[in-house]
Amino acid sequence: MKRTFADRPNWTRIIEKRFKLTYLEEKEFKGHVSIIYIDKVREPLVLEAAGKNVFLANNGFIWMQHFPKDCNYALTTMFNEKHEVIQWYFDICNGNKINSLGIPYYDDLYLDVVLLPTGEILLLDEDELEQALKDDSIDKALYDLAYFEAKTLIYNIQENKDLLPLNSKWYLQHMVSLGY
Repeated sequence: MKRTFADRPNWTRIIEKRFKLTYLEEKEFKGHVSIIYIDKVREPLVLEAAGKNVFLANNGFIWMQHFPKDCNYALTTMFNEKHEVIQWYFDICNGNKINSLGIPYYDDLYLDVVLLPTGEILLLDEDELEQALKDDSIDKALYDLAYFEAKTLIYNIQENKDLLPLNSKWYLQHMVSLGY
């Protein structure tokens, strides 16, 4: 399993960045929220999504991450330089944790759910999850947890029950208003 930290300390694509972190305890969300201002990149990060090349990281972009308390996913909302949402990226994980420095992290369970601004939902990396089970990198319980969490997220997104994507602009404005 790959471990991912909120501050992305080993992200070599990024030459200059600013990182901020806060904890929120609200009715709709309890957990850590982080923001990475991507000030300067070595080269843009461009990936294919739904048949189109999509810029995910470039100068002036912002990545905001939600690490919900007692949940098995972390949400990265990617914004372009105009603060328009590029995509919402849910990493399915085995819970969100905090290291000794207070930085949130998760151990990735391979499956990812992506919500595009068009409303299209993608389930990614099923092949990686299958391979991890075959290689004994994960056990059947974690395999089942990953699929359960992904299916639950997809259902909640389709039914507008997951409020994080719906409120992502508010969270970004909130983080910026805090001097981030």
